[in-house]
Amino acid sequence: MELSRRFSPLHLLMLSINGMVGSAWLFAPFYAAKIAGSGAIIAWLIGGIATTCVALTFAELSVLFPVAGGTAQIPQLSHGMFTSFVLSWLAWLSALTMAPIEVQAVLLYASTYFTSLTHLVHGAPVLSGIGILWATFLMLIFCIINAVSFKGLIRFNFILFLFKIAVIIISIVALIRFSFHPENFIFIPDNAHSFGWQAILTAVATGGIAFAFTGFKHGVELAGEAKQLTISIPLAIVGSVLCCLILYIGLQVAFIGALSPASLVHGWQHLSFSGDAGPFAGLAAGLGLVWLLNLLYIDATVSPSGAGLIYVTSTARILYAMSRIGYLPHFLTYLNKQGFPVVAIAVNFIVGMFLFLPLPGWQSMVSFLVSGMVLSYAIGPIALICFRLELPDAERHFRLPAAYFISFLAFYFCNLMSYWTGWETISKLAIAILIGLIVFSLTCFKNKKSFNELGFKSGIWVIPYLLGLILISYLGAFGGKQIIPFGWDFLIIGIFSTFFFYIAIHYRSKALSHDFCIYQKTTEMEFASEII
Repeated sequence: MELSRRFSPLHLLMLSINGMVGSAWLFAPFYAAKIAGSGAIIAWLIGGIATTCVALTFAELSVLFPVAGGTAQIPQLSHGMFTSFVLSWLAWLSALTMAPIEVQAVLLYASTYFTSLTHLVHGAPVLSGIGILWATFLMLIFCIINAVSFKGLIRFNFILFLFKIAVIIISIVALIRFSFHPENFIFIPDNAHSFGWQAILTAVATGGIAFAFTGFKHGVELAGEAKQLTISIPLAIVGSVLCCLILYIGLQVAFIGALSPASLVHGWQHLSFSGDAGPFAGLAAGLGLVWLLNLLYIDATVSPSGAGLIYVTSTARILYAMSRIGYLPHFLTYLNKQGFPVVAIAVNFIVGMFLFLPLPGWQSMVSFLVSGMVLSYAIGPIALICFRLELPDAERHFRLPAAYFISFLAFYFCNLMSYWTGWETISKLAIAILIGLIVFSLTCFKNKKSFNELGFKSGIWVIPYLLGLILISYLGAFGGKQIIPFGWDFLIIGIFSTFFFYIAIHYRSKALSHDFCIYQKTTEMEFASEII
């Protein structure tokens, strides 16, 4: 039994936007402003442009190769098993963590009214025993909706989508109308001179901005279930980024403008809100907008819930694809009568429950997720050029203009954003990569895979590439040893990116054309009628 094509262009767009607009909009404008001041607006533009470049490469790839769990299957086709496993491991690990984090965000907000949900550990709120029970219940609800009814998933997503977008627009209009201070948009000296562009770039990676755009990958993971491919996939992947960029910039402008100038006397880095569930709620309370405060508290539950629901959907497709390729046991590909990968959903639920432990905080978790997620993005620009070279005559219903330039720019942005998360985050990511390599080794030993089957030759660049990023981060200006000064790191990463972009393309799988022909023969009839 195969996954069926049932997501219309509008369905896929709403799923992507709903998955993108989660807890990020509630926190990112605050953290970005603390780091970069009014320069946070520039940070949003940089993050949006960088993500759009990456999204455009995946748009062409996902129309050409519309499969479930594209994060795993696309690199498997372009560079073989080893490369595919490493990158899909990073993508799965990052995506798996998203739903539990969004559920935790729901309960942390709800604890404003139900204090028994959390307790303080070293001054930080973490889930109590009752909170863990409610977290289990919410995760189960998300999994059940994803496993039982397609119409139920679409309808529930539609309701959440309308409500959260309406609340965001209302919040922007209300804050600008009732409190707007133009002087807040002038750079504060301590940020302008001490941090400047470094602060803006740090805000992109660690202030929640890059995290806020991660939902565009839902269109990639769900491409195997999309109808009208030439419309639905580009619309979901690129359209969701552009729509959310407009919303996020509006929120950032409203947030900065609504701040009392007195709260910025000691600098942006000392900006804080105490005694409330979040920065926007703090602004509403300070302005006496009780109606907006109550609306924000409700949406603080709805927004993360919507994102968590969609991450359960797409993360299951990554695990499903990894199982189909052979990295994981075959039983994970099992589909129920409704055509949902229920075993993959169940396994993600079980593993995800182990993540409900005291976490180091929203911002630091976001940094870790971004570092892993953007590295998994890096294969998109590379794979696009590999497909262009090996399959020049393949019919492309969506063709990216200036593909070589945009692909290199996207790859460069991926490396920069990973570097901007800082050495502390990259060092933790290195441990996660090492664990993944151990899992891969055990799987290969068990399945008795030959050297050629593993694709080590076409993946020879992967480990040096990852080690190089780790070394640059260790020596760099973002939490590293400062041996590579800020400014020069752009040049070094540019040279690094140029070298590995060329090497990765050069060592592409020489069987790509043959494998793609096999793919077309086995799946083309299934979706050809859906392409318009």
